[in-house]
Amino acid sequence: MNCRCVLPVAAGLAEGPCWWAEKQVLLWVDIEASRIGLFDPQTAKNNFLDLPTHVGAVVPTSAGDLLLATATGFLRLDLSTEAVTLLSDPEADRPGNRFNDGKCDPWGRFWAGTMAYDFEPLAGALWRVNADFSCVRQRQGLTISNGLAWSQDRGKLYVIDSPTLNVLAFPLTNAGEIAGEPSICVQIPEDWDAVPDGMCIDAEGMLWIALFGGGCVTRWDPVSGQRLERLALPCRQVTSCCFGGPHLDQLFMTTARREMDAAPIKAEPLAGGLFQADVGVKGLPADCFQVAA
Repeated sequence: MNCRCVLPVAAGLAEGPCWWAEKQVLLWVDIEASRIGLFDPQTAKNNFLDLPTHVGAVVPTSAGDLLLATATGFLRLDLSTEAVTLLSDPEADRPGNRFNDGKCDPWGRFWAGTMAYDFEPLAGALWRVNADFSCVRQRQGLTISNGLAWSQDRGKLYVIDSPTLNVLAFPLTNAGEIAGEPSICVQIPEDWDAVPDGMCIDAEGMLWIALFGGGCVTRWDPVSGQRLERLALPCRQVTSCCFGGPHLDQLFMTTARREMDAAPIKAEPLAGGLFQADVGVKGLPADCFQVAA
């Protein structure tokens, strides 16, 4: 499972990779540079789109445009004009917060969580944007809301709150509503000196978790809680991962070089780049946001 750097872009905080199957491109965000990237693995070309605010997550919609979770709320981006429209800012009363990780669920709704810029404990929340663009809070009391994934049978929602070192499994109703308190399905050992960050799920139901500070992506069984595999990267700040490519058999990974000075950057020159690996298993198609007719 050797990985290779396919875009040595030296991003400060690359995050949120999402495979846009319709366009055969990888969407990703460079959070603190307020921009999103569209990377074509076939040509190795990347196109940046600049935004007026920090952006934590980006997903495609059924209408062909993009939905963004940002420091100023949920935005809609028209790719043909690059015009940005504000949909809602559910935490306008918390200017010290920003949206972080986000993803669409199998029902076509956009989930995204918040965190405080100063990492204030329990200041974040998990929100969901529905097809009519209404926004509903799903969970509060999170610190760094991060990786999201849904089980293939749609019965569980997996959520990471990074400082807890845990992956939570929430039971879901048939309509995708949270149906009770979560259980802990994966625990990252404290002595690893790493926190779980972004996450995705493969076609075998296993979770792939990026370990920020740990220099790797790890594969876990959410039923047994056991780690199955470890994919090392040549940089410590590994932020997220997703499956993509024409056959969904490539794992794409984002990394960062946040608060790294000259010496660490010299030791990790590829930090902040995008990476790709063949990991011997396929992923599931990324869901897009279903706009109400």
